[in-house]
Amino acid sequence: MQPPTVYIDDYTLLFAVDHPEYVLNIKDEDDNVVYTTVVYSSLTQVILPSTLSGDYQIELVMGNWLFTGCINLYYQL
Repeated sequence: MQPPTVYIDDYTLLFAVDHPEYVLNIKDEDDNVVYTTVVYSSLTQVILPSTLSGDYQIELVMGNWLFTGCINLYYQL
């Protein structure tokens, strides 16, 4: 199993064209889920809420597989 390749541009997560369906969770420093959505295989972008600001853990769940990483979200004027 190859880990997913995900890029971030401001508040937009960018996924490869060919990817499986994931459940996306964004967790704060207390391990609370502050945002969740389904990333369907047809989507290449997910726009995160601009109300999030700071350092977060990102989780991509696919069946029994869990991929994690860290992201920094900072609202810029």
